Amino acid sequence: MPPETKAEQSSGARLRVGLLATDPLRMLGLETIFAEDGKLELVPLTVPGNLDLQGFALIVIDSGCTEHLFELLAGFRRKYPKLKVIVLGMDGEHSYIQSVIGAGAKGYLTHLARESEIRMAIDIVLDGSVWAPRKVLAKLLEGKDSASAAGSGEAPKITARELEVLHLLVAGRPNREIAESLGIDEGTVKAHVGRMMRKVGVENRIALTMQAMERKLLPDAN
Repeated sequence: MPPETKAEQSSGARLRVGLLATDPLRMLGLETIFAEDGKLELVPLTVPGNLDLQGFALIVIDSGCTEHLFELLAGFRRKYPKLKVIVLGMDGEHSYIQSVIGAGAKGYLTHLARESEIRMAIDIVLDGSVWAPRKVLAKLLEGKDSASAAGSGEAPKITARELEVLHLLVAGRPNREIAESLGIDEGTVKAHVGRMMRKVGVENRIALTMQAMERKLLPDAN
């Protein structure tokens, strides 16, 4: 059985989230956060071990529990290429975070991250996007096709509803919160985001967010 598909994630079943950590207080804090979310099931895992991660929607790794983080990420990437991973660590240097994301993680949080930030990062990553400081994301996007879109002189035509979605997207809100805020369903949010990506000429939500800021696509960004 492969990691959770989008269809399975939307079926109402609880999503399994694996936790690789050894610090008791950190584990307790994360367990408390997950216990309050009825959609997620936290499963403690042993490090390093011969892990079987089939059926997991997300893996959270505390970098302090292993001296071989990048080897671990590389192994996950080879064996479970679609698996989403969030790394927790002490290092807040952008170059280090960029290396972690480049190694295959879909998100990075420092140990000082607030509960609200952890929850939002989990939602964003499960939505299929990346969670990291904006400067790190901008660096990762350099040299990609999305960068060429910034040179386009004519601004894309975005509808009023798409602008509402884009405003919340730039604010870092996941699809679920955007849907609740605008009184629409998540499928409609995804459709709006998909149309805007095509209009702007990018392939993912992060690139759309960066282009929205760089090209001042939002009225209040002018």
